[in-house]
Amino acid sequence: MPLLKLFGSDFAPALEEPLQEVSLEDWCDNPQAHADATALVIENDIGVEHFAEDLSSFRIIILNFPTFKDGRAYSQARLLRERFGYTGEIRARGDVLRDQALFMVRCGFDAFEFADEDAAAATAALAEFSFAYQPAADRAEPVWRRRLDRPAAA
Repeated sequence: MPLLKLFGSDFAPALEEPLQEVSLEDWCDNPQAHADATALVIENDIGVEHFAEDLSSFRIIILNFPTFKDGRAYSQARLLRERFGYTGEIRARGDVLRDQALFMVRCGFDAFEFADEDAAAATAALAEFSFAYQPAADRAEPVWRRRLDRPAAA
């Protein structure tokens, strides 16, 4: 399963690192038993406000996409970044498709586990667009703002 991560402003394949993953349910049942966990796995039907106070305990939040048609994890990622100020890695797992990756980045994801995709094709998909048209969680400068910042032609 290829893993892509954001390195600076570019995505590249990354080596799988051993993670101590814990589900939100297990964490809530007994946080002390999972004190060594580095990654919290969240299903997409859970509101992020239910675990916001525990975010600093994890360096990776893994949001699950059970099917590509279910986009609730997009909202979870954006809320984690914008409302709760999470600065760690937000990883997409499950039915993650290359043509959705750029939209995931705009919502705050910075790592992807691609089940059936070639890592090179997914990396290329992330570079297909160099400008954004709207502000989003990735804080990319919108193209209209760049145009406004340019000096007027004489």
